[in-house]
Amino acid sequence: MAALPPGVVRTPDARFAGLPGWPFAPHYVTLDDAPGVGGPLRLHVVDEGPRDASETVLMLHGEPSWSYLYRDAIARLAEAGVRAVAFDFPGFGRSDKPTAVGAYSYALHRAALLRVVEALDLSDVTLVVQDWGGLMGLSVGALDVPDRIARLVVLNTFLPTGEGGANLAFRAWKLSARVLGRRLPIGPLMRLALPASQTASVPAYVAPFPSARYKAGAAAWPVMVPTSPGGPVAEAMGRTRDALSRWDKPCRLVWSPQDPILGGAWRFFERLVPTAGPPTFVRGGHFLQDKHGAEIAGHVLDLIRQTPRP
Repeated sequence: MAALPPGVVRTPDARFAGLPGWPFAPHYVTLDDAPGVGGPLRLHVVDEGPRDASETVLMLHGEPSWSYLYRDAIARLAEAGVRAVAFDFPGFGRSDKPTAVGAYSYALHRAALLRVVEALDLSDVTLVVQDWGGLMGLSVGALDVPDRIARLVVLNTFLPTGEGGANLAFRAWKLSARVLGRRLPIGPLMRLALPASQTASVPAYVAPFPSARYKAGAAAWPVMVPTSPGGPVAEAMGRTRDALSRWDKPCRLVWSPQDPILGGAWRFFERLVPTAGPPTFVRGGHFLQDKHGAEIAGHVLDLIRQTPRP
């Protein structure tokens, strides 16, 4: 195994052994010269279903989860003959983890996502996004590789420019992440955020983080969300809003209104994206994929059937 760059850790494989509902073999893509890291990072990719399938679905996670969040969706999509792809952003899941909070940036995550799309040569993609997966996926999809995106499925997320501030729940969450830093308690956080029926999956979300050294990415993402104008994330989100206001490809909203931070954000996307239409609602809290992964996959398959590519 090649040596890791200084200041980067890799979660031991044993931490991921025997996770419930996770039979998927890991695949890896290398991001050379990762921005702000000073060396390469290994990125974990899930790639299930036929490689030559006529349809590809790319699923992007948020904070502080990883591709495990989509396990039921991956299984159902692959069974339907779709190529089901998910990957872990730097700092999460089985991907490499810089140990300094300051190493994480919009540029790093953008480069990682573009590298995965290009390395796997993904095209005609139905893009499924949630939380920070939305900030990154919608911006990269709309601004960098719109020709590779066939459809959007938008789950609980937002495109914050910092204008108008943020709600109290998010401000409290951002302050907690800033104060706690790498001491962020992933297990208790996920236990609070998941529906009571899903708390058995909490250990799988803790698995990527054996100690505080591994949590810099989870500590960084909340702090990176702009709550006032200015900065690279706010600028990118503004350009993404503009691009999506002219989006003419299919888009479907699937939303959990019980989310205390983003439960009402579907209204923003319904107004912004011309093709969005009214949302489909599920009751799943912020991490709606954990409880409703198979159902969400069903909505993705419906959208694919209803909007065949030329």
